[in-house]
Amino acid sequence: MKLLHINASPRGEKSNTERVAAAFVASLQEHHAHAQVDTVDLYNDDLPAIAGDNIEAKYTLMVGQPISRDHAESWAQIERAIEHFLSADAYLLATPMWNFSIPYALKYYIDCIIQPGYVFRYNEIGQAVPLVHGKKMIVVSSRGGDYSPGSPMNAFDFQEPYLRAIFGFIGVTDIEFITAQPMDITPELREQALGVAIDHARTLASRPDWASVTADRLRVNPLGLKPQPLVDEPEDAP
Repeated sequence: MKLLHINASPRGEKSNTERVAAAFVASLQEHHAHAQVDTVDLYNDDLPAIAGDNIEAKYTLMVGQPISRDHAESWAQIERAIEHFLSADAYLLATPMWNFSIPYALKYYIDCIIQPGYVFRYNEIGQAVPLVHGKKMIVVSSRGGDYSPGSPMNAFDFQEPYLRAIFGFIGVTDIEFITAQPMDITPELREQALGVAIDHARTLASRPDWASVTADRLRVNPLGLKPQPLVDEPEDAP
């Protein structure tokens, strides 16, 4: 089982989300020796541009035309990022809440990998069809205040609904959150929240069902990463 750890914090070892994520990884490897962990550091790894040649290539593909040689090399960087994402069986996404939502680096990564024809397409009546199947995601989130359900601040939580929506849109619907909150009120509350989140992370990682987490790769571009048709043909089409 391959776990892709997506780190969306710029603070390195000082990051609260990374402390919780590290506890999850340590517990996972302790209880499941077969688990392999790969990491994407969104603030230190080079991500392909989502502008210029790649915007032109994207819209060329969206209208069903092949991309030109001038754009092929640049677009291949996008494809490699998508392929890397799809190669994992499960995801550990560590992200703080910034301004009620997600850090810009995570939004940039999402805009890079979620491309039509690769991770979703449309059917003949315009409905989106997810192309990513059999994957699991754990989201580690830290928040300055308490945004838990029932709290006065819950209405400002645009982080969890967005992440559930965007990854659910491509087919990743098995998502669990580990939330450390509040982190910015008092040192005592911070350490208490971290302790609860770390215990939650260790418990989730020690569950026996991780041994059976494998991706249904037969339904996700099995013969190499190539864009599938953006629109499904009707069953009676010639």
